[in-house]
Amino acid sequence: MSAELGQTPSQTVGPYFTLRVYRKGDEILVPEGYPGERIVIEGRVLDGDRRHIEDALLEIWQANPAGRYRHPDDTRDLALDAGFTGFGRTVSDFETGEYRFVTVKPGPVPDAEGAYQAPHISLVVQGRGMLNPVFTRIYFSDEEEANQDDLTLRRVPAPRRDTLIAQLLDDQDPKVYRFDVLFQGEDETVFLDF
Repeated sequence: MSAELGQTPSQTVGPYFTLRVYRKGDEILVPEGYPGERIVIEGRVLDGDRRHIEDALLEIWQANPAGRYRHPDDTRDLALDAGFTGFGRTVSDFETGEYRFVTVKPGPVPDAEGAYQAPHISLVVQGRGMLNPVFTRIYFSDEEEANQDDLTLRRVPAPRRDTLIAQLLDDQDPKVYRFDVLFQGEDETVFLDF
């Protein structure tokens, strides 16, 4: 005997459901005392009129201080700490557009030509009204020599390279860098097509 079952009635999700895009603490990639050069990256996300974007989602992905990514394709024989994923996420402050990450400065990783890339952090930015996220990189102003040799930076027109370089604000421990993400205008951040 078979019984035909009807469609499950639709329901609202309920009062206890949350879609977690960001949780406080996701912006801290390393605990106090983690080996490597501890750094803070802070900045604002600004629109074409240089008003802050209230709810941008920012994600970073980076190599560890030895220059190794936590990824199955990175099989180089370099130190890999189980406590460091290289991934962080935060949202811009609704009132100010400010964001902040606490991490370590990444080591150099190989480029497509067999040389080494300057220390950098990959950054993805998404926001309300954006159909697709944008991709960019964060380089460091105190890595001038490495930046000059970086394959990606060399492909960016010289007058636009500064939009990819975080400026050192404080060289105490941890070092603090400023990196504003600017949409539209002459000083728009260079976004990369990966």
